[in-house]
Amino acid sequence: MDINEPFGGKVMVFGGDFCQVLQVVPKSTRDETVNTSLVKSYLWNKIKKIQLIRNMRARADPTFSNFLLRIGNGEEPTIRDDMVLLPEKLIVKHDGDSTSEDNLIREIFSSLDEMSSCAKYMTERAILASGNEYVDQLNEMLIAKFPGESRTFLIFDSAEDDTNNYYQEKYLNTLTPSGLPPHRFVSNCYSLSFCEFIVY
Repeated sequence: MDINEPFGGKVMVFGGDFCQVLQVVPKSTRDETVNTSLVKSYLWNKIKKIQLIRNMRARADPTFSNFLLRIGNGEEPTIRDDMVLLPEKLIVKHDGDSTSEDNLIREIFSSLDEMSSCAKYMTERAILASGNEYVDQLNEMLIAKFPGESRTFLIFDSAEDDTNNYYQEKYLNTLTPSGLPPHRFVSNCYSLSFCEFIVY
């Protein structure tokens, strides 16, 4: 652009939420992680800051929205070890007779046994999970509760141009990259069309 300005003087829009977790910098100290944020960039003083004031996704539940904001701003009272005490209505109680995963599934998908429109019911609910292995585990537990006979599908994994056979098929089967189904896929006629949308 023949101009000595960042991005050639073009308007750039950055978006972010400073109440959220910092980016991941492998093997870095806390200071090094903080220094990679936009606030510490040489561009920060050249940026015009525009603050959004209304959470459009949380309009239906302002109480929960305000609770999250208080946590993000460090204003919510904490108990031991800086842990936040969750409101009673956010807690899934453990009955002792079943696993915590079963209790969670029963709470979120309470009408699983008496569904008339299975696909619609399932796609209107979700369980958030921190890793792909938990996603696969919860999906299999849900699918096992569906009516009908289940079927297992296995994916054929291989590496291209692996002349030295470095990537064994058994190892490739253990990988669970984001966006791809697991090596072992259990399904039935009720779950086949939507089971990948159950847990994120």
